[in-house]
Amino acid sequence: MGSTSHGTLVTTTTTSATAVQIAQLRRMTAEPTDATYSDSDMADYIETYPCVDENGEAPRVPSTTTPGEMMENPDWTATYDLHAAAAAIWEEKSAVNAPNADFSADGGNYSDSQTFDQAMKMVRFHLARRNPKTITLVPNLARERTYETQNA
Repeated sequence: MGSTSHGTLVTTTTTSATAVQIAQLRRMTAEPTDATYSDSDMADYIETYPCVDENGEAPRVPSTTTPGEMMENPDWTATYDLHAAAAAIWEEKSAVNAPNADFSADGGNYSDSQTFDQAMKMVRFHLARRNPKTITLVPNLARERTYETQNA
């Protein structure tokens, strides 16, 4: 949990990813311990992929004070796309295994490139199951009025 102070405005941020979500992401990525990814790392991956909650509320909405900007939605219930987070972790794991090569030594064949191939299969698996995305366009009314005035 961290906080920053800007004059009289104090912004506090808390980790919204739950222990259950972190445990599920660990299972989805074959990372049962925090040796490679700490719980904080897992929470960061989870929170990178917010999505529309069960009530249809988006994590960000058009600002009520500044036209053309977005703000955090106060009605949003923290909901995250764990498949997108898992795909990002598997993609990182595949990058670590990318330099591995197949070789033969002492009468044995070693297929180290299979770890890369398997990690990329898991990336595709999770990307195919991520939440659908939509984009909310926020019109810049000042710009539209200028265009209408110039072309009238």
